[in-house]
Amino acid sequence: MGIVEEAHNVKVVGTGDQFVVLAHGFGTDQSVWKHLVPHLFDDYRVILYDNMGAGTTNPEYFDFERYSTVEGFAYDLLAILQELQVDSCIFVGHSLSAMVGAVASIARPDLFSKLVLVSASPRFLNDETYYGGFHQEDLNQLFEAIQSNYKAWCSGFAPLVVGGDLDSVAVQEFSRTLFNMRPDIALSLARTVFQFDMRPVLGLITVPCHIIQSTRDLAVPVVVSEYLQQNLGGKSIVEVTPTEGHLPQLSAPDIVNPVLLKHIHNDIAE
Repeated sequence: MGIVEEAHNVKVVGTGDQFVVLAHGFGTDQSVWKHLVPHLFDDYRVILYDNMGAGTTNPEYFDFERYSTVEGFAYDLLAILQELQVDSCIFVGHSLSAMVGAVASIARPDLFSKLVLVSASPRFLNDETYYGGFHQEDLNQLFEAIQSNYKAWCSGFAPLVVGGDLDSVAVQEFSRTLFNMRPDIALSLARTVFQFDMRPVLGLITVPCHIIQSTRDLAVPVVVSEYLQQNLGGKSIVEVTPTEGHLPQLSAPDIVNPVLLKHIHNDIAE
């Protein structure tokens, strides 16, 4: 195993000819895909990895400057694909990783046959002509809460984002992966994620995009998925699922897995 694979806890499972990459968002790790992986096992070779900064990665490897932009994560993804000698894949990216895959596909469109984007947003912050879901004041309070008492912030943030009650397995699971992160790294990544603006590059994304969006998602309003579709440079399709929350693959796998599998299997109709 190479250095890149080891650093990102890369796993390759399954028996198919085609590669599917599953990439997670802020506050989680590759375990967020545990309900989906068994359904892909027979038809695909599935690549799982952890973004740098996840609680499962070595915090000594975390470069605060590199990961202050989405590009830092995109370079990691391209390095993983290079090390595994992947020349084409279907990329499934959740939240932050939806934009990571999108940026990587601008640099190397030949490596991606399609992007399946789950709970994706190019911009979380509102401005005069765009509704992302958050005011700057909301984000400042969020950053302050992470700084002042990380554990308390995790236990309050998890149920809001997952959209479930405190006792739900999905909330407990997200709380666990969130709390596993080192607080200073979590703060740095929260700033990266909630302050980025990927709108200027959307037109450069020419790989077909399948956008999967929850009906109710605290972090990503449905209008954001419509904005994405209108501004992407290639073919795209949006499917809004009858789910609540930002991590539907964890909180509602029975509803979301069939949708994900459909979009992984099928291309966008002409």
